[in-house]
Amino acid sequence: MKSVLQTAFALSLFFSLAACDAKIKNAKTETAKIYGNCEMCEKTIEKAGNVDQVAAVDWDKETKIATITFDSTLTNKEDILKRIAMSGYDSENHLATNEAYKELTDCCQYERNPKASHTPSSESATTTTPVALSKDNPLSPVYAAYFEVKNALVQTDANTAAAKAKNLVTSIKAVKMSDLEPKVHTEWMKTVKSLEADANTIANAKDIVKQRSAFTTLSPAMYNLMKITKNGAPVYYQYCPMANNGKGGNWLSTEKEIRNPYYGSEMMNCGGVNEVIN
Repeated sequence: MKSVLQTAFALSLFFSLAACDAKIKNAKTETAKIYGNCEMCEKTIEKAGNVDQVAAVDWDKETKIATITFDSTLTNKEDILKRIAMSGYDSENHLATNEAYKELTDCCQYERNPKASHTPSSESATTTTPVALSKDNPLSPVYAAYFEVKNALVQTDANTAAAKAKNLVTSIKAVKMSDLEPKVHTEWMKTVKSLEADANTIANAKDIVKQRSAFTTLSPAMYNLMKITKNGAPVYYQYCPMANNGKGGNWLSTEKEIRNPYYGSEMMNCGGVNEVIN
């Protein structure tokens, strides 16, 4: 009888995983060891790693092995493990921060390798913007404020995004049109109202979804300006095809590496570089 029940359970698990995999296009499956203790750990690990139709995680609390199935065109195993680390769980290459680990309930605080308490997951670090803007460009304060908004959206931090967007509004209003070159002046006149409107929307919204929606129109307008000004260093015009309910969304970054402001840690590296503005 026990054998029959075990067989039935195995078949049920197989068909459950198969159904999950069927929803994920370009599916690739890999395994990884993730440290944890109990069924609560299992729920947290799987919730942190799962993204509907993009990634599915099945973690075994006995073996500590996770089976990870994902759309290989949209994400990868490492990004999924980084998200899991952010929820407090170490894997062999991605370690949780002390803060995330301490937030786990007592029964979930698994035994860590001593080095883990000193090595945070790379995704938990604050996104920074290198100084790459020309001091001679009168729009540099506007661009710098835009990048700060983008960084806050990457961190899925609605409060910081709102605060940085207020700075962006202030920077926009402070621009002296007499300082702009003729072609920049012309483009500025075309876009300044929409720039200010989108920045105000982000500043006044409490919902990260609304902020990201406004960012989809803010970014192309900023791109039109940035491509005709002196920026001091390359700026990358990047694109995520899944943003904006599948309509796609662009953004600008001083870093070539993709840090997606429309999904944050859910799909941090989803997207690519459309253009390099020199």
